[in-house]
Amino acid sequence: MSVKKTNKSALNEKVGISPPEIISSSGMQHIKESRKKQPSAQELIDGILAGNITSLSRSITLIESTNSNHLAKANEVINNCLPFANKSIRIGITGVPGVGKSTFIEAFGKHLTNLGKKVAVLAVDPSSTISHGSILGDKTRMEELVKDKNAFIRPSASGETLGGVARKTRETITLCEASGFDVILIETVGVGQSETAVHSMVDFFLLLKIAGAGDELQGIKRGIMEMADAIIINKADGDNIKKAQLAKVEFNRALHLFPAKKSGWIPTTATCSAITQEGIGTVWQTISNYIELVKSNDYFFEKRKEQNQFWMMETINEQLKTHFYNQPSIIDLLEKTKKAVQNNELSPFVAAQILLDSYFKK
Repeated sequence: MSVKKTNKSALNEKVGISPPEIISSSGMQHIKESRKKQPSAQELIDGILAGNITSLSRSITLIESTNSNHLAKANEVINNCLPFANKSIRIGITGVPGVGKSTFIEAFGKHLTNLGKKVAVLAVDPSSTISHGSILGDKTRMEELVKDKNAFIRPSASGETLGGVARKTRETITLCEASGFDVILIETVGVGQSETAVHSMVDFFLLLKIAGAGDELQGIKRGIMEMADAIIINKADGDNIKKAQLAKVEFNRALHLFPAKKSGWIPTTATCSAITQEGIGTVWQTISNYIELVKSNDYFFEKRKEQNQFWMMETINEQLKTHFYNQPSIIDLLEKTKKAVQNNELSPFVAAQILLDSYFKK
């Protein structure tokens, strides 16, 4: 007669001691209720003006929302913050991927906070055209700056906007200024798209370059060069110092071939290393010299007026586009015309005119 083995496998889990309850049920309930409660527009405004980062972050999320129900509340927050804005220096920073934008911004931001400045970084990450997702990983790269109490980093997805600027970056600047930030740094996607959008919302436009990016002729060809107020050759460290110096000379020659700027400022070139901090102070001194010049000849204030007008027109265009695509009758007609265009029954131009005629008749 065989006897069955009753020995348990060593892989079986033994009964252990249950961990004690570390969060009370009443505490959990309080957290759930506080998450459901949405602050009023006035509460958000008061928090922003008091320099509360949580209120600022929640307000930015509100204005970035595509939910039409949030629009009125977002506009109320922006309008009430507007009288307390326009007191910062806005700096746009762009460059091709791999030039070291995030590392440079961290080094530059730390330099500014050491000078007693409050710095807000609005980092725009590229959105996938396939999944429409975005990594939003700039805080990971700026691990020192993110811990600085005088710095605020807000990554946003670029979405479908041209030039790598998030749809609501302009309004975010207003909120950051009302919250007391002295310097606003706007990092663009930098993938060769038109950078007109970011240029139209900043006071100073900084172009980051690296050695070996092309010769003098290549520098002349790039349309973005015309918008730059300064060109900084980054990664000027180690064995790359000599190459960076040569690149500086080449770009400096190229800049002399561009027409004079209305501001009266002559764009400059310099080298720096975000790793060793070499040249970071020179960048801020250059920006300070520029601001001093354009404020003395009133170009600073005239440019701000032009920018406000530009963004009014951009907002009108955006609202019209949103209103057009959200009309029930247009949604139905759009699907029909799409199929007709795909089947070569209608030309794209005729189809567009049919849709517009229908919209304006409504």
